[in-house]
Amino acid sequence: MSDLVPVGVRLYLSHVAAGKSLRALGKDHGCHASTVLRQVRHLENRRDDPLVDDALRRLDHALRDMPDRLPEKDSTAMSPHSRDDDAPHDHAQLEQDAMLNLRHLTLEGALLIVATDLPKAVITCEDNDGIAQRISVMNRCVAEVMALNDWITCRKQGRVVSYVINPSGRLALRRYCDRNGLAFEPAVTPENQPARRVRYGGVESPVTVLARRRDKNGRPFLEQDLVQVAERLREDFVLAQLDGLTLQDAQGLMDVLERRKVPGPNIAPSGTKAARQRILDVLRDLGPGLGDMALRCCCRLEGVEAAEQAMGWSARSGKIVLRIALQRLCRYYNRKGDAQMMIG
Repeated sequence: MSDLVPVGVRLYLSHVAAGKSLRALGKDHGCHASTVLRQVRHLENRRDDPLVDDALRRLDHALRDMPDRLPEKDSTAMSPHSRDDDAPHDHAQLEQDAMLNLRHLTLEGALLIVATDLPKAVITCEDNDGIAQRISVMNRCVAEVMALNDWITCRKQGRVVSYVINPSGRLALRRYCDRNGLAFEPAVTPENQPARRVRYGGVESPVTVLARRRDKNGRPFLEQDLVQVAERLREDFVLAQLDGLTLQDAQGLMDVLERRKVPGPNIAPSGTKAARQRILDVLRDLGPGLGDMALRCCCRLEGVEAAEQAMGWSARSGKIVLRIALQRLCRYYNRKGDAQMMIG
C-alpha cells in the first residue's frame, strides 16, 4: 500500500481533472473503457460523503494547477492535501497515522467525528458511564485518506459527521500488521479496562515489542517501569498535539517548543501548553541522541531499525540506546514525582 490514492480515484481524476477520455484511460491501464466508466460513476456517487468530496476536490484543484504533472499509469505522485499547514504529506507517515486511528476505531462504539470547516478530526468512545471520551485527534487529511480508501463508512451526516470502521478498514489494518510483523488484536472496550481510559493506541509500539524479548536468563529486555515511562511520554506527546508535526529530530522540536511556534491555533488549552512544556523539559534532560531515539520510537512509534538507518547508526545499536534513554527518562520522572503526573 505504498500509494494511498486508489487506482479508481486516479482514473476518476484523470478523466475529470485531466480530461482524458475513457478509452484512453482504459488503454493506459489495460482494461475496457466500461470498467473505467464504472469507476468514475462509483466515485461520483461517493461524493455525498463529505470527506471523500473534500479529498477529491483538493486533488482536483492540485491537478488543475499542475497541468504538466497529470497522473499516468502506476503514478504514485498524488497525495491528499489538508487545509492545515502541519498536516503530514509523507505517504509513510500518512499510512501510519491512518492505521493507528483505524486501530482506535476497532473499539466497540468508537466514532470518528468530523465537523465542517475544521482542520482536525477526533475519535470518541463512550466510557462505562455513557460519556463520550476523546481517544485521538488527527489531521483532517488522515481522515480523508481513510475515507478515500473506503476504510470507514459514514454513519450520520450533518454539520457534524460521524464515521465507523468497516470490514475493508479492518482488512487493511490486518494486512498492515502482517506486512510489518506486528500483532493484530481488536482493541479492548473501555468496559474491560475500567482502571485506565484509552487515550491513544494502535499498532504495537517498538517499546512493547522489545519488552517481550528476554535474555538467556529469562529476564525481559525492558522492565515494566521502562514500558510505562515510554507510554507516559507518548501520552504527553499526543496531548501536546505534536503528532502532526513532521520534525524528526529532538533539537528541531525543542527549537519549535522554545519559540512557541507550533503550527496550529494561536491559543492552545492549558493542558496542551503544560504537555508541551513537559515534552520540552524531557528532551532537554535526555539531550541529543537519547532524545532523538525516545522521540522516534516512543512518540512517533518508529521502528528501531528504521530509526537506526535514519540517524546513520550501526545495526542493533538502536535498542541499546533506547533502553538507556528509557532508564534516564525513568529517573527523570522519579525525580519530578507528582509534579508531572498525568491525567487519569
